[in-house]
Amino acid sequence: MPSATVHGVHTVAVLALDGVIAFDLATPVEVFGRTAVDGAPAYEVVVAGPRRTAAAGPTSLSVPHGLDRLIAADTVVVPGRSDPSASPEPRALAALQEAARRGAGIASICVGALDLAAAGLLDGLRATTHWQAAGVLAARYPAVDVDAGSLFVDNGQVLTSAGAAAGLDLCLHMISRDHGGAVAAEAARTAVVPLTRDAGQAQYIRDDGLGNGGLAATLQWIEDHAAGPVTIADIAQVSAVSVRTLNRRFADEVGTTPSAWLTRSRVRRAQRLLETTDWSVERIATASGLGSATNLRARFSAVVGTSPMRYRTALGTARH
Repeated sequence: MPSATVHGVHTVAVLALDGVIAFDLATPVEVFGRTAVDGAPAYEVVVAGPRRTAAAGPTSLSVPHGLDRLIAADTVVVPGRSDPSASPEPRALAALQEAARRGAGIASICVGALDLAAAGLLDGLRATTHWQAAGVLAARYPAVDVDAGSLFVDNGQVLTSAGAAAGLDLCLHMISRDHGGAVAAEAARTAVVPLTRDAGQAQYIRDDGLGNGGLAATLQWIEDHAAGPVTIADIAQVSAVSVRTLNRRFADEVGTTPSAWLTRSRVRRAQRLLETTDWSVERIATASGLGSATNLRARFSAVVGTSPMRYRTALGTARH
């Protein structure tokens, strides 16, 4: 990513299309716009788009600059849109492609990754997006290596981030790349957010969809009975198939093993208990089917990416 324009100030252009998510657009405007180095602004931030206004939820936003400013920028940030399934304007895609050819850094926030993918800028790259849209991104653009668990992914020139607040994580990371950790830490203090977070977006995913496939009833049974002493043989018996057939069906239909699904079901129950009770980790381990606090900590960290107590502190109800 270029560090400065010929005028000495790094220009960040934020793309504003119809349906832009106002939070996603405001994040880079505020974070980059308030960043300073030795008392001087570190970035010039412009909002650019194919039209001079853009619909944003129940209101509309003024778009002061055209796509020429986006093409000439050092960094381009693409916010998400409320309907990511809608095709972006060809002019906007062409501008993104031209900016990339010029060597600009290209970053997306939330479902803005689908617009980068539509422009062909994520082909062959690992990328993330909001976890609810990860399946859509993977299905629509099979050349993209979708990582649904990360808060952001840095491929060098092209970066992507997950939903909403993950855009803050990405912007702070980009500031650190450009100006170092001290400047990024000051930007984080200004935004009143941590400079880094311990885990990825796996900690925010509510439930794996049970779907309507042939295993739907089995998956629901696991959800209902995961707190008990369930074995893989029990699951196979409920499904009226052999363990070998069960393993094959899980691999084909949900892309994992019955054992892994059972563990995730138990961890999800532990998440809910951490959020809604003040129970001890030991009690939650028993109630979620994970047995011991040691096993809960190990399984929880593997699935969610952080410890139970850090999860409770960040999202749940702290014990008094």
